[in-house]
Amino acid sequence: MCRTPGGMELKEPDLNELYESCFYDVYHYLLYFTNSHTDAEDLTQETFIKVFKSYNRFEHRSSINTWILSIARRTAVDHYRKRKIISVLPEIIAGLEKSNRWNPDKELERMDDWQTLQKSLSTLKPDFRNVVILRGLKEYSVKETAEILSWKESKVKVYFHRAIKHLKKQLSESNEGVVILHEKKRG
Repeated sequence: MCRTPGGMELKEPDLNELYESCFYDVYHYLLYFTNSHTDAEDLTQETFIKVFKSYNRFEHRSSINTWILSIARRTAVDHYRKRKIISVLPEIIAGLEKSNRWNPDKELERMDDWQTLQKSLSTLKPDFRNVVILRGLKEYSVKETAEILSWKESKVKVYFHRAIKHLKKQLSESNEGVVILHEKKRG
């Protein structure tokens, strides 16, 4: 999770540190959400522009991390609302081929896992997908997930349980192998 560098109060020069400490979480959340490296990069940049422009209005009611991820979520939803699509095809192969360290056998195995995960996530309703990404993949607590999604904690628990149940059923019916996610027994 990204941490506020040097305490809660950020001054203008600390915004670069904030970006560096939160970039990974925001980018990976958006990558899971969009299944596109290009879209995730664009939306991450757009998210941080919004964060920097509105930081002086941050009221510290939640952690800086949950505030930034809630902006990322709204940015992604707005993006897809404008484009009127739910998911895009993965761009994994193009990125891997450009890499000097590309190992086809290893990457095919990793891509199978990634594609299974993305295929499963794409079948979920957007609310279920959000809660699975935040709770199951990014491992945020129920409280943090509720803050990011602007939900009650009970809704997070119920939706996460239903989403996992749906994924387990889908994966067992499609013979895709081992269930990737499991319910975590933490707050």
